[in-house]
Amino acid sequence: MVIAMKKSDNPADPFKKALTEATRAMAQEHELNVTFSADPSGVSGDTMRLPQVSRRLTRDEVLLARGTADALAMKLRHHDAATHARYAPAGPMARDLYEAMETARCEALGARDMPGALSNIDAKLGHEAERKGYGQIKAAADAPLAVAAGYLVRQAASGRALPAAAQHVAELWRPFIEEQAGADLEQVGEVLTDQAAFARLARKVISDLGYGDQLGEDPDEPQEDDADDNAEQDEDAGSDQSNDQDQDEEAEASPERSQEQTQDERQAQVSMDDQSDDEMADEAEMSEAESPPDIPPPVSEASPEYKVFTQDFDEEIRAEDLADPAELERLRAYLDKQLEPLRGAVSRLANKLQRRLQAQQSRSWEFDKEEGVLDAGRLARVVANPTTPLSFKVEKDTEFRDTVVTLLLDNSGSMRGRPISIAAICADVLARTLERSQVKVEILGFTTRAWKGGQSREKWLADGRPAQPGRLNDLRHIIYKAADAPWRRVRPNLGLMMKEGLLKENIDGEALEWAHRRLVRRPEQRRIMMVISDGAPVDDSTLSVNPANFLEKHLRDVIAMIEKKKQVELLAIGIGHDVTRYYQRAVTITDAEQLGGAMTEQLAALFESDPRKRARAMTQRRAG
Repeated sequence: MVIAMKKSDNPADPFKKALTEATRAMAQEHELNVTFSADPSGVSGDTMRLPQVSRRLTRDEVLLARGTADALAMKLRHHDAATHARYAPAGPMARDLYEAMETARCEALGARDMPGALSNIDAKLGHEAERKGYGQIKAAADAPLAVAAGYLVRQAASGRALPAAAQHVAELWRPFIEEQAGADLEQVGEVLTDQAAFARLARKVISDLGYGDQLGEDPDEPQEDDADDNAEQDEDAGSDQSNDQDQDEEAEASPERSQEQTQDERQAQVSMDDQSDDEMADEAEMSEAESPPDIPPPVSEASPEYKVFTQDFDEEIRAEDLADPAELERLRAYLDKQLEPLRGAVSRLANKLQRRLQAQQSRSWEFDKEEGVLDAGRLARVVANPTTPLSFKVEKDTEFRDTVVTLLLDNSGSMRGRPISIAAICADVLARTLERSQVKVEILGFTTRAWKGGQSREKWLADGRPAQPGRLNDLRHIIYKAADAPWRRVRPNLGLMMKEGLLKENIDGEALEWAHRRLVRRPEQRRIMMVISDGAPVDDSTLSVNPANFLEKHLRDVIAMIEKKKQVELLAIGIGHDVTRYYQRAVTITDAEQLGGAMTEQLAALFESDPRKRARAMTQRRAG
């Protein structure tokens, strides 16, 4: 009997295994966990995410995976987080420049030791630049300054030409950057191996480029606060000693007066003691009746151990307060151009969703009526005598349960470009459709006010950097449309998502709790929340000083709480990424054109109230 040996099911597995081992060796992290995922590439804790590689194992996929792996491995090997954080600027633009230059340093430094890695990183760099359309940019103002500065630092350190699209951006910004900071850029090669020295040079370049006001305090300057405090203490001690000495001299000069003062002070003290006893009794009674809790209430109802360093800088704001009306109209017009091919989708979507969104209808009839629908039970009597009265039935008027839907949109930086356009289109189509179905809709968005920390991080630095501070960024929760606001009045607000600079970090767990709190206060009997997102929560400032799964764990806890309470039905749409690892009921959309076809069926299946019908619909969707 011959037993055939089973081959690997996926021809890409040997490549993935080899790349994993090579990445661990380059990073000098032998316990590193390497995964291949459709989620954005990066490193979280001891896990590195690389671009997905299909069974076809195409050349572009291989080059992108190798280049991403080499770039991230170089960052792990040559980057010290503590040094980086010490010199990190406070302002957003300065931070972007600082981050881009540090990434370029690590990649160039790794390429000195491993020239082959530089070719792989070039492929990754070229792929990213082409994907972002850098090759078609006509003016420097249309390209990010931080990206161009990173390209030029990398070129100065490695002496190697950039990929075509990246080179185009670098050349657009080169005259300005070299005019302002050319002398400092020439020193890049001298400090490449010393991260602290490079960070100081990067801060000089940032100042040269006109963003010195965003640098914050110089970490290398000596701290004079302690010396000032000691001097003040010495002065206070000296004044106390002189006062004591004066009192002693005065007592010696007039002993009788001193004795009289002593008696008066004793009497005053007795009366104060009597008064203090009464006041203490009153305070004791008050403390028993109105004693404040010793432990402050938890920030998160879903996860009491979830911490927030400060909520002083968080904001909940209406979309119309973030841009003037003229700008909102201009941004809305841009969105309308992308909506033009999808006008027919609204009608098709409305017809399907209307049947699912209405609550279960209890059908009942009134019989023996003079007119209405012919009663089949009276059919024989009607045939025998067509003039027989009371042979009809009438359906009773029934009321459907009120329904409200909240659309919660991820406004993070990873949604920039096509994903945020799809999210805005989804919100537009769904809002108009649901309003046609007499369903109230609330549209909310969530992001942060700053990149990498904002004022929360500055306060944390000023407080001495306490360990594991919890969430360390300033939340921005946006109300695009309140549930009771008519669609025609707030229609321009969705254009705000097209505004440059709005999209930053995403802290999903707190956003879900915020939307859930708003929803449960609504009077409607049925409440549905739909989250439109592109993947996991990410905030660099928070994750750099907390456990790697800090935000993700909180998101899972919030989802579990919402599903356990059953006050709100929770659904999700993944934009380009599968979000079923978080949400039980979810679909994935990769392009806006799906709204007109397959998305109609997918969304209708999500709103199906019968679990068996919903399961069949979702199975058919996956099979398709």
